[in-house]
Amino acid sequence: MPRLQGKRTLITGGTSGIGLETARRFLEEGARVAITGLSKASLNAARAELGDVILIEADAGDAPHQGKVAEEIRKAFGLLDVLFINAGVVELKPLGQWDAVAFDRSFNTNVKGPYFLLQELLPVFANPASIVINGSVNPHIGMPTSSVYAATKAAIISLTKTLSGELISQGIRVNAVSAGPIMTPVHSGRSEEARAGIIKQIPAGRFGQPSEIANAVVFLASDEAAFTIGAELLIDGGMSL
Repeated sequence: MPRLQGKRTLITGGTSGIGLETARRFLEEGARVAITGLSKASLNAARAELGDVILIEADAGDAPHQGKVAEEIRKAFGLLDVLFINAGVVELKPLGQWDAVAFDRSFNTNVKGPYFLLQELLPVFANPASIVINGSVNPHIGMPTSSVYAATKAAIISLTKTLSGELISQGIRVNAVSAGPIMTPVHSGRSEEARAGIIKQIPAGRFGQPSEIANAVVFLASDEAAFTIGAELLIDGGMSL
């Protein structure tokens, strides 16, 4: 039997990369899927690949807009069984090149918006329900130029424990997947030389694939993970060793 049969799910940033692949896997496992994306064009392109999904145009960094996302989910599903907080921005540059506008953009998209989406969805979650947070290996390593990105991911990963303690009495489990370099558009556009430099830092000797993260999210979203609470699953090819 499919592991997510009938589960009502929301994937933020579901139009490309890990989000798109996770939406595909959720559909294969029998879930009902809604995805968010920044534009109608990207959402329609995702639907062309995925088929029967609910599309919600939303900016993950716009905290006041998250109530509208929750309302769309309420109208579509009534209740929500699974949330995958995946939408995010990756901006890497040295300390001296950051300004307040760029700093706020990263924190708004990777932390503030998702936090207030969780708040707005509280009345919509079923009991039981599962939240999976897309973290990153970066808070675990000292990679140059990643100071702000790593800080945003450290903050969102922290919610796996703090909100687990707060929400488990409502039947809501919170866990995280933290990936190393995955072959998504973020990396596929790099030069061969740049990709080779990244691979040298990965003991497994290769980039990960979006499917390898999606499979982990399926597990954490499923009833198989009913005893998995407040965990962070590092899927990084050994990069954090």
